[in-house]
Amino acid sequence: MTRRESSGPHGILLLDKPNGPTSHDLVARTRRALGTRKVGHAGTLDPMATGLLVLGVGDATRLLTYFVGADKEYLATVRLGVSTNTEDAEGEITARAEPGAIARLGTDEIDATIASLTGRIRQVPSAVSAIKVDGVRAYKRVRDGEQVELDAREVDITEFVRTGSPRRADGEESAVDVDVRVACSSGTYVRALARDLGDALGVGAHLVALRRTRVGAFRVDEASDVERTDLVDALLAPAAAALRRFERLDADERDAADLRNGRVIARGSTGSGDEPLRAAIDATGALIGIVGPRDGGWKSVMNLPTGGAS
Repeated sequence: MTRRESSGPHGILLLDKPNGPTSHDLVARTRRALGTRKVGHAGTLDPMATGLLVLGVGDATRLLTYFVGADKEYLATVRLGVSTNTEDAEGEITARAEPGAIARLGTDEIDATIASLTGRIRQVPSAVSAIKVDGVRAYKRVRDGEQVELDAREVDITEFVRTGSPRRADGEESAVDVDVRVACSSGTYVRALARDLGDALGVGAHLVALRRTRVGAFRVDEASDVERTDLVDALLAPAAAALRRFERLDADERDAADLRNGRVIARGSTGSGDEPLRAAIDATGALIGIVGPRDGGWKSVMNLPTGGAS
């Protein structure tokens, strides 16, 4: 495997997605702004959602596979007392709770129910999702009028807490809005969490606002506005991005050449396969690639053709 140079920008771009455009809209806009088609993402957001979108540019798209499965944090608003067919505010209302049922809800009951949905739980994903059913996205089947039933899956909800007092929902006599913070494993549907909270309380619910604040070690307060014009300057170098995810393995000139050519460097590992992956960094501070233990040393599992240039 020989090192080759690749033209164009390379790095990880953190964007603060506004309400409205799709994640794919922002990918397309980034491609135009940076003059490259080589732009990918580490997980989309619904059009109504805002917050952190992690994009890979150029050869740094190879890093995205290591960020897709990262845990995430969200701020959300759940409307108790109204159910929709999409489990969010973009769907049609399917049920309303009796005003008395909402009036009887207390914060202690809400908090106890939220606590019951914390930890490792089995969650049925939202039917309006990108999960494929017999090769077709679930949301497309729903839009075509089909009934979709998805299997429950285990997810980890490490934090699910109320962040404000319940308040009367605008324009609704029999609904209250509750602001929450959620930290969860990849693959969790916050819409489904809102749905399950409403079902457990016996009043129904849907999501009216969602903001992603963290993906792994990346936070939304680091992100750029989507209208920023100098996106090249906003790119996080591949080495810096990789070190947010992995421990560092320094490589001298010889080790760097061996790693780039697919050879094992015989140092610093038990070779048991139980050690975590590391980010291999050369003498210039550039990312060689991601390495794993092999035969008592380290071997690349992913190399960056550019050597981590940004």
